[in-house]
Amino acid sequence: MVTSGIGFFATEGANLIIFEVNPLHNVIHLAIGGALLYAGLKSTAMARTVNTGVGAVYLLVGVLGLFLLTSPLNIIALNGADNVLHLASAVLLLGVGLSMDKSATAVRA
Repeated sequence: MVTSGIGFFATEGANLIIFEVNPLHNVIHLAIGGALLYAGLKSTAMARTVNTGVGAVYLLVGVLGLFLLTSPLNIIALNGADNVLHLASAVLLLGVGLSMDKSATAVRA
């Protein structure tokens, strides 16, 4: 386990490839993955809503992460690579969540 021996709210985590992670960071990503999977299996409307919500949170985390890197408030052990990934994920998730549903706008002949 990558984060064994790392404090749950540690401001510096263990390296996972180029990302720093702590146990809280792992739990958050597991919860987000579960929410996205559940919503995707439930309905298109729920999937779009959850993608938009998670995308908005990732955008906020990506921007705030730029200011939290050396702060004691960095309780999810963010680093520069995390910020880039969160911002890129935000763009993708917001794009999917805010895009129009083609089946709802299809012209029927």
